[in-house]
Amino acid sequence: MSDYSDVTVIVPTLNEGGNITKLIGILTKSYPGISVIVSDDGSKDGTVESVRKIGKKNRRIRLLDRKRERIHGLTASVIDAALMADTDKIVVMDGDLQHPPDKVREIARKLDSYNIVVGVRTAVENWGIHRIIISKGMAYLAYGTFVMRGRPVCNDIMSGFFGINTNLFKSIIRKNKDSFVPTGYKVLLDTLRLVGTGVKVGEVPYSTFREREYGQSKLRMKHMANALSSTFR
Repeated sequence: MSDYSDVTVIVPTLNEGGNITKLIGILTKSYPGISVIVSDDGSKDGTVESVRKIGKKNRRIRLLDRKRERIHGLTASVIDAALMADTDKIVVMDGDLQHPPDKVREIARKLDSYNIVVGVRTAVENWGIHRIIISKGMAYLAYGTFVMRGRPVCNDIMSGFFGINTNLFKSIIRKNKDSFVPTGYKVLLDTLRLVGTGVKVGEVPYSTFREREYGQSKLRMKHMANALSSTFR
């Protein structure tokens, strides 16, 4: 692919001022014609101002400022942005540069053959044993639960990096918006739970899930609880 005008990248943010300008720069340089929606959940570090500045020069870069919304959360941010998308394909990725932008190309290409394409981590850097155990345990639990329920699965069911057909995503959201866990951060997990059984799921492996370049991780125990809620709803 040399033209990415059919792809919108959704980036949910909360205080990613140290990362977002770099990420947008990489995406726009690497993927001609691509659209980006930064869905911000109340940043106070200049993230919003940075995106607005870029958007004045490039109309394909849009800001969704959610600071006045009643419900906050990564999932809510992605859902609201998805309903704004006007391209055939959506790619969801974090704003902290932990997801490799060079894999957007392969995810977008595979969406020609699959309904959902998941970025699958094959290795992580600098995770403590406690985090690895919790993450793996939750992933195995969700995977097994979904298999028993006849839901679609993949080899990284907890991934936050995935692509999806826009019309499919909008349809799932409109039919099941109250069934998502809006304050959670596992949008893919909710989506796989709610999507039809005939959906084709593809994968794009990447070798390293890196530590974020700037800022601090927002992962908290409440997010783990939300992931469990997403699994068993």
